[in-house]
Amino acid sequence: MTSEPTEAYVWVWLAGSTAPVVAGRLDATPDIVTFTYGRTYLERPDRVPLFLPELPLRDEVLVPLDGMHVAGCIADAGPDSWGQRVVLRQLGAGAGGSGQVGLLTFLLESGSGRTGALDFQHRRDEYAERGAKASLEELLEAAERVDAGLPLSRALKDALVQGSSLGGARPKVHIDGAGNGKMIAKFERQSDTYPVVNAEGVAMDLARRAGLDVVSTEVVTCRDTDVLLVERFDRTPLPGERRMVVSALTIEQLDERWARYATYTKLAEEIRLRFTEPKATLREVFSRIAFNICVGNTDDHARNHAAFWDGAGERLTLTPAYDICPQLHSGGEVTQAMAYGENGENRSRIEPLLRAAPLYHLEPTGARQIVDHVVDVIRTQWGDAADGARLSSADRDLLWEAQILNRSIFYKD
Repeated sequence: MTSEPTEAYVWVWLAGSTAPVVAGRLDATPDIVTFTYGRTYLERPDRVPLFLPELPLRDEVLVPLDGMHVAGCIADAGPDSWGQRVVLRQLGAGAGGSGQVGLLTFLLESGSGRTGALDFQHRRDEYAERGAKASLEELLEAAERVDAGLPLSRALKDALVQGSSLGGARPKVHIDGAGNGKMIAKFERQSDTYPVVNAEGVAMDLARRAGLDVVSTEVVTCRDTDVLLVERFDRTPLPGERRMVVSALTIEQLDERWARYATYTKLAEEIRLRFTEPKATLREVFSRIAFNICVGNTDDHARNHAAFWDGAGERLTLTPAYDICPQLHSGGEVTQAMAYGENGENRSRIEPLLRAAPLYHLEPTGARQIVDHVVDVIRTQWGDAADGARLSSADRDLLWEAQILNRSIFYKD
C-alpha cells in the first residue's frame, strides 16, 4: 500500500457547466482536514461557495465547524462501507484494514461518478476521470466476486471503481441509462436473508403511486439475478452536467460520529429557514416519514435525505427520495432512525406522528388525510407494485404485514 496523502484538490462542476474546474485544496492534519479555496477560483465571476456556512468564499484556510472532522459537503462525496471495501481491494488491503486508510485516500482512489458535483484529484492543473466503462453483466460479476472475497481481473477492478464513490453499504455501480440518463444499479448480496433488491423496488414504486417525489426505479434481471436500477437525481439531461448536493447530516452540521443526533425536527427547522418552498417541502417530509413507517423503512438516517445546493442563491431544495427500503423486522415494535416528534419521539407508529404534525406546519385534518392516503395506496396497489418488483408469492407473504403495514404501526398509546 502507498503512504497516506496529505493533500487533495477539489474539483467542482458549476451550474450549467459540463466540465469541472478546480475549486481548492484539502489538507489533512492528524485531527482534521482543512480546505482552502484557490485564488483563481475566488476570482471567477461564476464562483459559488461549496456550501454554507462551512465553506464561505474566503482567501484563508477554512477549518471544519465545531465537532466536525471535515466539511460535511466533502464527506458527503466520499465512499461509504461498500465503496471503501472496493477501494481497499484496489489497494491490496484486507477488509479489516480500513482503519489504516484515511479520508483522502478514499476520496482520491474512489470513482469519479460520485453523488453531487464534486470530485477529487492529485493535481490542480489536470482532471482525470477514474473508473472504466463496463457492461452491467461485467459489473455484476465484479460485485459478486468482491462480496464473495474472490480475486478480480484488472479489467473488472477498474470497472468496479466507477461505483465505489457512491454512498451506502450495499453493492452498487454507476451505469449509463437510456439516452443521456445516468443510473445506479443495486445488487443482491450473498448474505441477504430477504429479497432486499425487490423490497426496495416495491417500496419505491408504492411511494411514487402515493404521490411522493421519488426517483424512477426499475427491477430488471441480469445473469439470473434481480437488479434494481435507480435514476440519478444529481445528473441532468445535459451530458456531463452535475448538480450540487448535500445530505441532511451536513445540513444539520453533524459529523458522521454524531449521526445518531440527526432528527427530522431539526431538518424541519432548517427547511423553514433555508429551503425554497418551505410549506410544500415540510408536507413532503411529513409524507415521507409516514410512508417510511408504513413500509418498515427504519434505515431513514440523515445520509438518506438530501437537498440540492444552489450556491449562487444560497438556497436548498429537497431532492427526490432515493433510498426507501423495508428493513427486516425480528418481531415487536421498531423505531425510525431519526426522531420526528418532540422529546425524541421516533417510534414507528402513526398516532405519535400525527401528534407531531404541527412541527411540519400541518393541521390535524391534513395530516390524517396524508396518512390515510398512504395506507390506502399501499393496501390497494400492493399487488400491482409487487408484480413490477418481481416479488414471488413467498416473498410477498414474507413482507406483507411484517415490513409492509406491520400491525404495530397502528398501536394506540
